[in-house]
Parts: sequence; structure tokens; C-alpha cells
Amino acid sequence: MARKSSPNFQPDTCPCGSGLALSACCGRYHAGQPAPDPERLMRSRYTAYVLGLEDYLLATWHASTRPACLGLTDEPRAHWLGLTVKQAGQDGEQGSVAFVARYKVGGRAYRMEEHSRFVREAGCWFYLDGEISD
Repeated sequence: MARKSSPNFQPDTCPCGSGLALSACCGRYHAGQPAPDPERLMRSRYTAYVLGLEDYLLATWHASTRPACLGLTDEPRAHWLGLTVKQAGQDGEQGSVAFVARYKVGGRAYRMEEHSRFVREAGCWFYLDGEISD
């Protein structure tokens, strides 16, 4: 079943949509605890986009596909509205997550649907790449 995040999350509630406090959810991964599976890594990365945590996003991006920077502070900035996880799974050291993220830029709403791939190395999950649907 797909889970959605609330577009009007409270500052103490995690933006990923879990309903938990940020510190009990994605905040612990941002603080250095490895995410236990691809879905929680993806949710923590979504939350990092919401919070502007570019260092975390780059650190959890696999070195083989990681960009030099993301430009999260460039204008116009995205205002993230919500996340829906449609499918998540893993098979050994590989995983995938299909999701929809909604956001606004300059007052215009967008919907990004992606099927992301993840890989686990030395006990840590990393975002490898994703295929965005039109």
C-alpha cells in the first residue's frame, strides 16, 4: 500500500510521511546512523531535500554516479509538498524504490515519479541512479 507524506508537516514531524518525529525517523540517519534498507534511505534523502541537507544527499549518493554538487540553494528553490512510496524492495546488496514526489517551483506545481536503484556496500545503502517517468 502506498504511503503519503503530509504537505503540511509540523516542524517536529518527519517530512517523509512516517508520522514519527524527525529525530526518531530520518533525523537519525542524517546524524550518521546507516539507513537499514533502500526505502528508509530514500525517505531520508527526500527529507534531506526538504531540509536542504546537500552534504547528506551527496554522502548517500554512490561515488560512481555522484554529482559534484546539487545546487539546492540556487534560485528558484523547490518547495517540497509530499512523498508517496509506491513500491520498495531489496534483493541482497541491491534495492529499488518507486515513488512520487510533489513540489513547487516559482508557484508552479510539479510531480516527479522515479524508480530509484540502490546498492549496499560495507553495510551502507547508497542511491545509485533513477529512471524518471514522464
